[in-house]
Amino acid sequence: MSRLQEQLDALASLSPVQLREKWNCIEGSTPPSVPPSLLRRLVAQRLQERRHGSLPARVTRELARVAKDGPGADPVHPRLELTPGTRLVREWNGLTISVEVLEEGFSWADRTWGSLSEIARHVTGAHWSGPRFFGLTSNV
Repeated sequence: MSRLQEQLDALASLSPVQLREKWNCIEGSTPPSVPPSLLRRLVAQRLQERRHGSLPARVTRELARVAKDGPGADPVHPRLELTPGTRLVREWNGLTISVEVLEEGFSWADRTWGSLSEIARHVTGAHWSGPRFFGLTSNV
């Protein structure tokens, strides 16, 4: 049995006072005012985070958003701010697409476009997310 597993198993037998002391030892702060059953889970989480690392910041933000807005809310995708003058370059089927970001819209093929998605649809002939087509978002 691993040292972590032994620590996790030992939490079940700790009194509320011992749990608060364990929290203080791990976190160096006063434990949150929660029932012992929840504090036990929080201490277990901290022990596991020390061993395996914590959740990525993106996951933590999404969990916080769901806790605030509820599970049925649409996920929030942060918008990337593109400054005018930025050039986006993408190769598609041997064609190099070079788009310049304008104050209002995008310049490509001697024309001003309202969105990157319009350009992506024109280039590919299919419905594409413009930011994804130009590599500005993850594929997640």
